Amino acid sequence: MSNDPRDVQEFFGARAAGWDARFPDDGPAYAAGVAAIGLRPGDKVLDAGCGTGRALSVLRAAVGPAGTVIGADLTPAMLDEAVRAGRDTEGALLLTDVGRLPLRTGVLDAVFGAGLISHLPEPGTNLRELARVVRPGGRLALFHPIGRKALAARHRRQLTPDDLRAEPNLRPLLAGSGWRLDSYVDEDTRFLALAVRED
Repeated sequence: MSNDPRDVQEFFGARAAGWDARFPDDGPAYAAGVAAIGLRPGDKVLDAGCGTGRALSVLRAAVGPAGTVIGADLTPAMLDEAVRAGRDTEGALLLTDVGRLPLRTGVLDAVFGAGLISHLPEPGTNLRELARVVRPGGRLALFHPIGRKALAARHRRQLTPDDLRAEPNLRPLLAGSGWRLDSYVDEDTRFLALAVRED
């Protein structure tokens, strides 16, 4: 699959209806990924590429009733599934490209992106847009419920040196986009890269 937005929409649109059923045991991994961000009650957080909204309830629990949770996704069918699952009660859903967010500069405290980076059409530009909407010192969590090696095996692919999620590639990509990589975990049970928004 290419990272062209139309191809991404087509790919996820065709799989939206059965998406949650394919990954029924991811809940604890999502909870641990969100916990690592260090959100506080009242914080404002974006789930970028939220899909069916599996992280929204965990994000809502972290920021509490006074916080703001926004789920943004490019694929209407994924957001329809989020509504069908009742997850629109946990946060506002936006049908939008995360590369062109309808949000003010510096309005967010954090961004959570599950499986996001490998689907960005222009990773550097798109990560700069995420940096734009986050306040200085705010956080970015690039997450996946399984690590790079396990994911490659699931898709019957080899890990390649040009994988954007590999630390030697991700660190400079983030640095050139307004972020500083703060911690990096890539193990069978999760992938989590935490970055801080530079001043």
